[in-house]
Amino acid sequence: MITVSNLSLQYGGSVLFSRVDLRFTAGNCYGVIGANGAGKSTFLKILSGELDPSSGSVDMKPGVRMSALKQDQNMYDEHDVLQTVIMGSPRLYACGLEKDELYAKEDFSDADGLRAAELEEEYAELGGWEAEANASQLLQGLGLPVALHGKRMGGLEPRQKVKVLLAQALFGAPDIILLDEPTNNLDVNSVVWLEDFLMDYAGTVIVVSHDRYFLNTVCTHIVDIDFGKIKMYVGNYDFWYDASQLMQRLQKEQNKKAEDKIRDLEEFIRRFSANKSKSRQATSRRKLLDKLTLDEMPASSRRYPWVGFKAEREPGKDRLSVADVSKTIDGVKVLDKVSFIMGREDKIAFIGADELAITAMFKILSGETEPDEGGVKWGVSTTQAYFPKDNSGYFEGSDLTLIDWIRQFSEDKRESYLRTFLGRMLFSGDDVYKLVKVLSGGEKVRCMLSKMMLSGASVLLFDQPTNHLDLESVAALNNGMSDFAGNIIFTTHDHQLIQTVANRVIEFKDGGITDRQMTYDEYLALPS
Repeated sequence: MITVSNLSLQYGGSVLFSRVDLRFTAGNCYGVIGANGAGKSTFLKILSGELDPSSGSVDMKPGVRMSALKQDQNMYDEHDVLQTVIMGSPRLYACGLEKDELYAKEDFSDADGLRAAELEEEYAELGGWEAEANASQLLQGLGLPVALHGKRMGGLEPRQKVKVLLAQALFGAPDIILLDEPTNNLDVNSVVWLEDFLMDYAGTVIVVSHDRYFLNTVCTHIVDIDFGKIKMYVGNYDFWYDASQLMQRLQKEQNKKAEDKIRDLEEFIRRFSANKSKSRQATSRRKLLDKLTLDEMPASSRRYPWVGFKAEREPGKDRLSVADVSKTIDGVKVLDKVSFIMGREDKIAFIGADELAITAMFKILSGETEPDEGGVKWGVSTTQAYFPKDNSGYFEGSDLTLIDWIRQFSEDKRESYLRTFLGRMLFSGDDVYKLVKVLSGGEKVRCMLSKMMLSGASVLLFDQPTNHLDLESVAALNNGMSDFAGNIIFTTHDHQLIQTVANRVIEFKDGGITDRQMTYDEYLALPS
């Protein structure tokens, strides 16, 4: 379906990737991964024709239609929602416009009649008469109610616009779909719908995502941008990750015999195939995996941060009591008599479409704001560390270097001690003398994690900690939260993080909560 030949790209005086040869075929979903700045989004722009490579070519069969998820949420503000979705099939949309213009003419001629007949035939072949119904079905699947389908795009909220643009990319059964971070700002139900849609899709899907669960669910192949190369591997993200770790270990053991390496590889593939038996593509994947050789296994140059939290002291029996907390923001009551008690073993995930309510709860728990009614009582022996959704206040306007910034939050002021924490977050050498106000979003998040590790708190509060993090940092955070012996209350869009960390789920809805002592997958399986 798509053939990439000898592709290279130089950007800003450096080579992002070179001599890339790949083939993408129908019926497969390809997950594009790589460290921040590796060129994932840039690669998709080259495939779509939006950006020209420095050398090489991207070829598609004649007549193939490609669609891509638009990143500019405001580019269709003057159009209606349904109209915006139908614009995902440019020829169908253009055909409809021309047809309507002809019929609106006062001096409708015989030539106009012949042209209108041609357009009617083409319009019908392209599915024009079903277009609005199909567009509406996509929007409803993504959770956008019918009442909004006739509205102007400019009147929608950003999260609603994302759903419309995603429906546009999926509309009209394109042969190839390019998706750059499609799950960003999607609620759980919308992500599940999208996963089902892509798994059943007959065309070619190429997707960039930081959501490991999403990549594991939909991907048949992983396209890894690393070492200035782009290579394709069979399997989903977990297989790529485990295989990458295996290859790194084997490469460090150069004195081992080739037979031992092959034996390890064969055992690994057998174990992986058995563990993934629930996948819809299990049978086909297993056949592909059986054909792998050692040379086809991935290795990575990426560096993984290390995240570890340790409470300075064990708190007593009482941890947290929330009683009848209410809060109104801009005239809307987002919290209405919310009550819950946190037990010793609880790691609680806050979920729900109303992120404003969840953030309000975190601000109340952290003491950043007060409730209008009710109260929060922490156990006297507990200490809390808070990761806010918006961390800009910790960095903006500051002329501190990274090492001086972290020193503010440490009793031990020695640079050698502080470098230990920063080094775990991949800040080494002269990096520690960078001004914090020029750090990237991901670097600021890693700074906040260093601050929390220094705190020695017994309760950790996280409001969307995975925003701006690459896959490697998300995996490190996941490990740190899973290993932490204290209490955690957190919210995130990362399905795998919730499933592997939380043993209790609290959903915020219509100002109140639903509270269940169970895993995330168990909660999602409950009847609605």
